[in-house]
Amino acid sequence: MAGALALVTGLTAPAQATTTTAAPAAPTVRQDAPAVYGRAAYLMDASSGDVLLDKAGGKRMPIASLTKTMTAYVVLKTAKPTDVVRIKAADVAYAEDSGGTTADLRPGDRITVGELLYGLMLPSGADAAHALARTYGPGVQGFVARMNATARELGMNDTEYVNADGLPTPAGDGYSTARDQAVLAAAALKVPLIKEVAGTRRHYLDGTGEHRSYVWRNTNRLIGTSDAIGLKTGFTRAAGYCLAFASERDGRPLVGVLLGESSSSRRFGTAEELLTWGSAQQRA
Repeated sequence: MAGALALVTGLTAPAQATTTTAAPAAPTVRQDAPAVYGRAAYLMDASSGDVLLDKAGGKRMPIASLTKTMTAYVVLKTAKPTDVVRIKAADVAYAEDSGGTTADLRPGDRITVGELLYGLMLPSGADAAHALARTYGPGVQGFVARMNATARELGMNDTEYVNADGLPTPAGDGYSTARDQAVLAAAALKVPLIKEVAGTRRHYLDGTGEHRSYVWRNTNRLIGTSDAIGLKTGFTRAAGYCLAFASERDGRPLVGVLLGESSSSRRFGTAEELLTWGSAQQRA
């Protein structure tokens, strides 16, 4: 097993997961923890803040489309789900020109924020991310500034966003850590709409006079297995395969993050094993 798998006990955080400033206890190697092959991993009890597993959790690295969780979180700090966003050609062109995944949005369509979040989170639409950032920044750069300000509010001090989607830029990638992304996951899943969207396997949006019909499928293969409730996949060449994942058993949520995995399918199997193992630690 590459690297050390550490168990930190006795670390607590406020219920709203708004800070990560507490100094962790000295790590203890757990031989019974599932093997983790990614470059970094973090698993914590979201209700207590107890850290169950930490492998290079504080190492800064690119996080690809896990970025879009912060995009959804920041949008809902301002927007109502019923607000309407008009899709522009620039939104579609951005995703196409950047080589990003898309929600196949059509210029001129008018889609509510609540529906557009499905296009953002399920197929990981860079076009949806651009449309939301442009609308609620105001402007993309203004929105990115809000993302970074929100990260600081949550205590994510090892995170820097450069866009709303996590794609590489000519000036370089943004970065975060597995620990910071677990803090974000815990906060985001307290927002009912994000929890609902992230836990949806497939979403249908019927066509109207305002927009065409859409079908968006979740790229997170954990959804529909065991007690998984989210959260987000990601991939770029620099970031590798990433996954923010969560489950809720007996009213006790677990959140975890895998970064820098070399196998797309293995990240899901590893996450499922970590959730099963972590739930056993909660009951112990």
